Amino acid sequence: MQEKIIILDFGSQTTQLIGRRVRELDTYCEIIPYNKFPKEDPTIKGVILSGSPFSVYDENAFKVDLSEIRGKYPILGICYGAQFMAYINNGKVEPAGTREYGRAHLASFCKDNVLFKGVRENTQVWMSHGDTITAIPENFKKIASTDKVDIAAYQVEGENVWGVQFHPEVFHSEDGTQILKNFVVDVCGCKQDWSPASFIESTVAELKAQLGDDKVVLGLSGGVDSSVAAVLLNRAIGKNLTCIFVDHGMLRKNEFKNVMNDYECLGLNVIGVDASEKFFTELAGVTEPENKRKIIGKGFIDVFDEEAHKIKDVKWLAQGTIYPDCIESLSITGTVIKSHHNVGGLPEKMHLKLCEPLRLLFKDEVRRVGRELGMPEHLITRHPFPGPGLAVRILGDITPEKVRILQDADDIYIQGLRDWGLYDQVWQAGVILLPVQSVGVMGDERTYERAVALRAVTSTDAMTADWAHLPYEFLGKVSNDIINKVKGVNRVTYDISSKPPATIEWE
Repeated sequence: MQEKIIILDFGSQTTQLIGRRVRELDTYCEIIPYNKFPKEDPTIKGVILSGSPFSVYDENAFKVDLSEIRGKYPILGICYGAQFMAYINNGKVEPAGTREYGRAHLASFCKDNVLFKGVRENTQVWMSHGDTITAIPENFKKIASTDKVDIAAYQVEGENVWGVQFHPEVFHSEDGTQILKNFVVDVCGCKQDWSPASFIESTVAELKAQLGDDKVVLGLSGGVDSSVAAVLLNRAIGKNLTCIFVDHGMLRKNEFKNVMNDYECLGLNVIGVDASEKFFTELAGVTEPENKRKIIGKGFIDVFDEEAHKIKDVKWLAQGTIYPDCIESLSITGTVIKSHHNVGGLPEKMHLKLCEPLRLLFKDEVRRVGRELGMPEHLITRHPFPGPGLAVRILGDITPEKVRILQDADDIYIQGLRDWGLYDQVWQAGVILLPVQSVGVMGDERTYERAVALRAVTSTDAMTADWAHLPYEFLGKVSNDIINKVKGVNRVTYDISSKPPATIEWE
């Protein structure tokens, strides 16, 4: 039985980061809505309470009865989690006057407290809260302060219960991982034995038990998630897996042919379908981003369904859904940032049972599993690519000519990143075709043609991202090549927006 840490999600933007940090400690964890704690699970070793967009005294604040958890498991409350535990035990939480956001330093902390073992003096931490704990209950003991926050951390005396008002999961908290390790390993007693190899072994065994001799279909996209899911399933059930790769006409240049070749080399049973004409017809005149996503999502389902029905006795649909898809698509605050292509309506339409072997993995963990499975490096390191493809990188309506322009420009850019040794330093890159035309001069003639934007970001999980600081010489060369070689483009720009507040894709 795989031991685990439960992270109760109160809606913070950094909840997934907590999960990633715990996983980096080779410890399995699950993020669960604040009010869905799994009872009677012997594998739970400890509980972390996340931050929240709410104040603890708000009418709409997420509240939960901790009486069944406290005393049974070690607890670490982070930001809202810390304030919530203090507040419900008659402590005081009040507006901070000014929002405490950004870098701070632990001016003092109890060096003999297990939570701060190995933490350096005056270590930097990251604050992000509008409220602060101004008084703690009698049996709570202050264990850390910053110059502006008196009660930066506390422990409940005689209990394995801690609260911190900073975010140890955020990169800017220099000893944050050490603090989480102290909790996960020293307090909760986790063995740190969760690894890609152990995941493959247990997942293949589970898939064999779950699927038996049943037939499974899987929609491939060319991306790392669906590819790893396919190889994992192939290891478990072999010939009973049929993969379907749909070309909706908005893949990268020559991608359909190249990816089909990759899949055949991996020994997968793949059916390739060119449905580009259907998608271009249905997208004609559509400009609204979410409508594009929905049309492509529905079109993909229709084509996939038609092909899947040609295979006899299929009982399961497999998808390359990963953990961020599950969490971001159904935020506990009820806010959907964007619809996810592979969490849509396929199972309902096809009346198939759903199999998602990667649904508990973050993207970097999927890559580690792919390497452990012996997959080629160019498939594993492939940048994420949106399900709707270039449709959401063409602002405005979609036409075959616009796709041709974008494919040509994108091909020059991506190949350039590879040639300059920059591809693997970037999390995601692509070209966006802008809905504007600009004046230019080519030869002795005035031109009035399209502008494109280059996008490249660095990230670890796509939850936050910074624009990639690519060399000027490289950007100059790519700009020159695109303008000279791509008919229809006479201006190239570079996007220097970070996420947040921008998103990685433009639509």
